[in-house]
Amino acid sequence: MTLPILYSLRNCPWAMRARIALYKSQQKIILRDIVLSNKPQEMLNASPKGTVPVLILPEKIIEESFEIMLWALKQSDPNNLLHIEDGEALPAMLALVATFDQEFKGNLEQYKCAKRYQEDNLLAKRQACEPYLQDLERRLNQQPFFFGAAESLADIAILPFIRQFARVERQWYLQAPYPKLRQWLNNYLQSKMFSKVMSKHPLWLDNQATVYFGDY
Repeated sequence: MTLPILYSLRNCPWAMRARIALYKSQQKIILRDIVLSNKPQEMLNASPKGTVPVLILPEKIIEESFEIMLWALKQSDPNNLLHIEDGEALPAMLALVATFDQEFKGNLEQYKCAKRYQEDNLLAKRQACEPYLQDLERRLNQQPFFFGAAESLADIAILPFIRQFARVERQWYLQAPYPKLRQWLNNYLQSKMFSKVMSKHPLWLDNQATVYFGDY
């Protein structure tokens, strides 16, 4: 059987959430870690856009992280992250993730830049992110995860971006009015899953060794 190949960048949030979904779905794949300054020609041949993640399947190529997540969980969803018993759950998850992908992520990038370049609008950029966090905190005040008592696709899709936000102004974040969100994030960061997903592997171009990922 030909295994899927995932081109990935360890700390890229888009690649991170693709790996999380593949881990959760117990899909066995071949993982190829790269750096964007030295992209493998094999990846560019498959996906000329040159960004990660890229999942190479025998029948098709998937170039978007969220599509990789959906593909993985439709193959196998042992933790019921799609909440299939609730016909309204998946559309609601898709809407929440789209809001974070299309709105929050842009605000987060501006916030990160304001901190990195010591701009004088840091507070305004942080405040632009906060309504999205307030929505998550409200949800978590009612339940352990964004869509109820059980983990969902939305939790793992949004996780890498909350992790990024928490690292921008660490001291402020630790005292911010989001205790439930902090607890939610810490539970993930301290989990076996996250350790596996964030394991460091040799760059594929250095030795082209086969690294297997998933199917735990």
